[in-house]
Amino acid sequence: MTGILTMLGASLTDGAVAGIAIATLIVGGIVGAVVGLLSYKNSTEKKIGNANREAQRIIEEANLEAKTIRKDGLLEAKETMNKMREDFEQETKERKQDWQRTENRLAQKEASLDKKEDLLDKKDAVLDKKIEDAEKLHAANEEQKQKLKDLEENIAKSQEEVKKELERVAGLSKEEASLELKNALIDDVKKNTVKEAQEIIAQAKDNALKEAQDIISQAIQRCAADCATENTVSVVALPNDEMKGRIIGRMGRNVRALESATGVDLIIDDTPDVITLSSFDPVRREIARLTLEKLITDGRIHPARIEEVVEKVRKEVEADIKNAGEDAAIEVGVHGLHPEIIKILGRLKYRTSYGQNVLRHSIEVASLAAIMANEIGIDPKIAKRAGLLHDIGKAIDHEYEGTHIQLGVEMAKKYRESGDVVHAIAAHHNDIEPQTISAILVQAADAISSARPGARRESLESYVKRIEKLEDIAKSFSGVNETFAVQAGREIRVIVKPEVVSDSGTVFLAKDIATKLENELEYPGQIKVNVIREVRSSEYAK
Repeated sequence: MTGILTMLGASLTDGAVAGIAIATLIVGGIVGAVVGLLSYKNSTEKKIGNANREAQRIIEEANLEAKTIRKDGLLEAKETMNKMREDFEQETKERKQDWQRTENRLAQKEASLDKKEDLLDKKDAVLDKKIEDAEKLHAANEEQKQKLKDLEENIAKSQEEVKKELERVAGLSKEEASLELKNALIDDVKKNTVKEAQEIIAQAKDNALKEAQDIISQAIQRCAADCATENTVSVVALPNDEMKGRIIGRMGRNVRALESATGVDLIIDDTPDVITLSSFDPVRREIARLTLEKLITDGRIHPARIEEVVEKVRKEVEADIKNAGEDAAIEVGVHGLHPEIIKILGRLKYRTSYGQNVLRHSIEVASLAAIMANEIGIDPKIAKRAGLLHDIGKAIDHEYEGTHIQLGVEMAKKYRESGDVVHAIAAHHNDIEPQTISAILVQAADAISSARPGARRESLESYVKRIEKLEDIAKSFSGVNETFAVQAGREIRVIVKPEVVSDSGTVFLAKDIATKLENELEYPGQIKVNVIREVRSSEYAK
């Protein structure tokens, strides 16, 4: 029994152990699973937390970057808008400046046209008076010619009657009577000629000085020229055509800057290697010319540099103008001129009249007037001062309304010049009658300086037209065979047909041609008319 129980106990003990072991394994598996689940859960929660934190960090960085990008975009947009606004304002400003320049040019051209119209009206009035005087002179010449013609006919009839009477009374042949009559007439003419010549010489000795002065003064006054037209353009030479593009600049900005700074129009056309500067103001034109030459030499051409060079050149030109006025006054010995008068006088250095420099012309007129005043025994100071200032109005006649004489008179009065000087300025082109000796001397000196050979030039086209018209006027008379203008139009030689024009007729023909030239042709100085009549007889000895 005991053994059975022992065996049963042993059996139960082994089963219990096995059960406990199994139970332990199950419980261990369950615990491990729970622990694994807990660990997995903790690990998962930890990863989820890390992921959430990473996601939160990424979101914050994205928001920060988005804010930065938004801020940069706004700044860039503002800069773009500001640049567009500045470009628009700049373009608007340039267009306004272009419109203003256009309006200024139109105003200048309108003023110039008005001035030219006034000058044309005055010239028409002068021309009408000359035509009227010419008609009167022509009528008087015709009447005189008719009287001379009647006288020639009477002389011819008398000679014929004398010839017939001599042939009848003396019984001489026609040839013998003609020779005797010719000798008698020649002797009579010689006696009368000698007698009249002696009377003329005696009278000339008594009145030689007075007559010479009158003749010279009248001749000088008749040679006085009209007011000359000024040059309005200057030409600047370029080293090559590529320089034109650099002067024009991108979108024409350099040309606009130069025109705006100087007030001068630049004419850039197809003419190779030159640029033309156009302006009625010679000082502005000179400033633009010097500026352009300096820019071409320097090579740096842009708006800022252009304005810098223009300002520098303007100061140089103003200083040169002042020095030129002072040098002119010192050269002729005129003292006490107002500083503004000296500046305006210096501006005449850049003014020309038919190519003659007006400042040099004024100095020459002052010197001539002083010399003539000394010769006739009067004080030369007034004549010298008036001669220097007589054309001062030409320095500003492109800026103000009126002729250079009117402007010169106003300026002389403004700066307190004496009445004699003002009167000489007003009378030097016969706008009013000269009432003083100084005024007449200034008028004569002005005519001498303007009309002397080489003082003034004229264009080739006008010179050729004047020569052609000179020859055509001479050819328009009956009996003229050939005409030749010589000595640059200062002499016209007229060859006549001997069978049409007699020896005595050449005298009247020369006078008629000279009269017609005076009435129909404008010319400096005087023109000598030579009428040539030649008869040739040829025969051959065989």
